[in-house]
Amino acid sequence: MITVFNLTKRYGKLLANDGISLNVSAGEIGVLLGPNGAGKSTLIKSICGLLRFEGSVSIGGHECRSEEAKRLLGYVPEIPAPYPMLTIDEHLQFIAKAYRLDGTWRERADGLLRRFDLDDKRNKLGKELSKGMQQKISVCCALLPEPKAVVFDEPLVGLDPHGIRELKNVILSLRREGIAILISTHIIDSMEENWDVTFIMRDGKIAREVRRDQAIGSLEDAYFSIIGDTAAEGQGT
Repeated sequence: MITVFNLTKRYGKLLANDGISLNVSAGEIGVLLGPNGAGKSTLIKSICGLLRFEGSVSIGGHECRSEEAKRLLGYVPEIPAPYPMLTIDEHLQFIAKAYRLDGTWRERADGLLRRFDLDDKRNKLGKELSKGMQQKISVCCALLPEPKAVVFDEPLVGLDPHGIRELKNVILSLRREGIAILISTHIIDSMEENWDVTFIMRDGKIAREVRRDQAIGSLEDAYFSIIGDTAAEGQGT
């Protein structure tokens, strides 16, 4: 569903991504790990069609910048950016109109707001939202069009314990529904119980791909076997 082949991205002389290839199939949770400067954020933005790059990225067989791919892909950025003068409810209305969703979107929107404890805050403006509420509405907007693949960039940062629990439950629900999920995170233990394939990045490359059914030891063990203990402070994006 999410297929990356020989992706290379340069910023001038800086080689941020160097010939990266990976695949996350329908119904899989893929986890992207790596220290600061490994190239995770660049890769995420390239997959979502936000950057120019060499190589290819497809979503459900469609080139990532195409309209078909954008309809299939949901994206939750690391730093949410709600419209300051739109309410939470108006953000969802905007997404419904942008994607030309049918009349059933309202029921889905209400369910998402309830699930993330935003139902009684639907009239709050974007500029009034805390970081955690901004993150929650970002997730709601990404999931409203019922995408077939979802990319999360540091999704748990800023969420309260209730929000973290609900997002984890949502991610598991998406996997059961056959959705392909790619999560970039530095909170390794948050994904320890629920992953299918992990891509460990270093110096702009995939240093190791680990599949759960082939793993020996924990996700953290796999990470530090590649990165080393000296990189413990560099588990960010």
